[in-house]
Amino acid sequence: MKNCTRNVRWSVVMLAISLVASAQETSKLSFKFTTLNVKGSQETDIYGIGNSGAVVGSYTDKNGIEHGLMLARGKATNIDDPNGTGGTFCYNINASGAIVGYYLNSSGAAQGFLYKGGKFSEVGPAGTGSYALGINSKGVITGYYYDSSGLEHGYVLQGKTYTTLDVPSATGSGAWGINDKGLISLFWFDSSGSYAGALYDGKKYTTIKVPGATQSIAHSINNNGDVVFAWVDSGGNYHGALRMGGKYYKFNDPKGSSNTRPDGINDQRTVAGRFLATGKSTYQGFSATY
Repeated sequence: MKNCTRNVRWSVVMLAISLVASAQETSKLSFKFTTLNVKGSQETDIYGIGNSGAVVGSYTDKNGIEHGLMLARGKATNIDDPNGTGGTFCYNINASGAIVGYYLNSSGAAQGFLYKGGKFSEVGPAGTGSYALGINSKGVITGYYYDSSGLEHGYVLQGKTYTTLDVPSATGSGAWGINDKGLISLFWFDSSGSYAGALYDGKKYTTIKVPGATQSIAHSINNNGDVVFAWVDSGGNYHGALRMGGKYYKFNDPKGSSNTRPDGINDQRTVAGRFLATGKSTYQGFSATY
């Protein structure tokens, strides 16, 4: 397909603040945050980060149009699927620079995609909508889709073969991330409709949950097996958490203490995501080293 990319101006605001995280049953861990915004945009959302430090996501321009986004080496580039008349959203990037995400067509339906070598190709099992969320260095892709009856299922795509991933007892499942060992991080819904997290090693599912959370949404996983979460407290507020070495470390962007949503993690001790600053109604992106 036609390469529909163009460069955009980028404004990066350094936030020289280290936040000491606290979590049950953990030691202390410090995070140093950097705020990421597309200059002139209404909103910037960051969803993934690669080992090179490149981040991907989306932004809303001044006309309200959603564009897929990559920021690498200080240069921002639009990643717009030509079929994405309703917007393009980039969710992860691997070591080779391949990007996965989804676009919305003119009917508002979601379709997963792979952007590789300057070309777009569609990704996702047949159904009423599909999303591509994770990709490892081997090109294996994870995501989720809705079947014809509207049920949500996770999937992994290896080569041309799709395998459905359903967490046992879940009312819906989605596969977010995959590392080079094939370990997959998933989010799923319990019988009450609340989010929970799981790991899948190809044979069994293991539930993972942030201590004290009412809901734990497992997002990306790196090659060390570390998982980044968005979790919800009893007041309905979103926060970040890192599961590293079997322990959990909670954190917030200092500007978004009640609405921090990390999505990406790499092997270089960096997480990335978005936050809603106090008094604001639109998101900004962030990266944070630890």
